[in-house]
Amino acid sequence: MSYLSRAPDREEAFRSLYQSAYPDLLGFVQRRTDAANAEDVVAEAFLTVWRRFPEAPKHQDDARAWLFGITRNLMLNSRRGEQRRQALGVRLAEATDISHADSHADLVSSRVDLGRAWALLSEVHQETLGLAVFENLSAPQAAQVVGISPVAFRLRLTRARRALRLLLDHVPQDELPATLSEEARTP
Repeated sequence: MSYLSRAPDREEAFRSLYQSAYPDLLGFVQRRTDAANAEDVVAEAFLTVWRRFPEAPKHQDDARAWLFGITRNLMLNSRRGEQRRQALGVRLAEATDISHADSHADLVSSRVDLGRAWALLSEVHQETLGLAVFENLSAPQAAQVVGISPVAFRLRLTRARRALRLLLDHVPQDELPATLSEEARTP
């Protein structure tokens, strides 16, 4: 029998699904990700379910499976995003190795400057530059990834390049992040 279709309204049906699935869903997430973030993941999953609730299957078992599928996809997306950020860091380090610097000191200085500037960029600028430079996506392809128009992506890319250029030229040493500051002092 359909417990969702018997509920008097959408809010009551959602509440019923939430109460029946929350403990199991929390355990599901805790077994697959960092336990400290599990409640955040579950909250995001229920938010997604709330937004897409008209698509929910009408039978309880089917709705639970649908909910777990949404949660799994959220965790996979989060994991892919983290891997992409780590890959960007690796590629950034590789890119700085191809410097035209004359000496080891110049090479280290260039690498530190680029790393420092990169760390100070906003996440949006990092993502934009990463898609264009490291992932080698065209503006229409990158725009599709982030869900904006190609024109908007090109504008965002221009702003990201400008921000990186400004940071490379004008970042004072006292704004150096602690980890990069220590790296800069290491011979």
